[in-house]
Amino acid sequence: MNPFTIIIAEDHPAFRQILRRELQNIAGATIIAEAADGRQLIDLLQEITPDLVILDISMPHLGGLEAARIIKEGHRHVKVLFLTMHKNPTYVAQARRLGAEGYILKEELDEALRLAIDQIRAGKTYVSTALTAE
Repeated sequence: MNPFTIIIAEDHPAFRQILRRELQNIAGATIIAEAADGRQLIDLLQEITPDLVILDISMPHLGGLEAARIIKEGHRHVKVLFLTMHKNPTYVAQARRLGAEGYILKEELDEALRLAIDQIRAGKTYVSTALTAE
């Protein structure tokens, strides 16, 4: 499979480490940078351009939804995957309106991450099954 570059934007260092470990098991996925908040993510995007940004909704200095809006305005080809604890359907709807390609829950990381990335790499979208079943 073709290489796929990723930036992780997550404010909890321990969860970033877990996510990094999960991503290392996905063929072709390469983490090129990490950000601890939304502002740092936007600053990184001035220097490097990934294929995918994986970000949380609740981050300091600039939340994930606002960061996604900025990403989609300035880097339309960059895919966005939300990885969050928020099951709120309003957040899911906002993410979709912003053009995010995916929305998965942290509690489903093991089952959903690879599937979401595979779908996004194939040009499709993915929303956590726990959210689509409600």
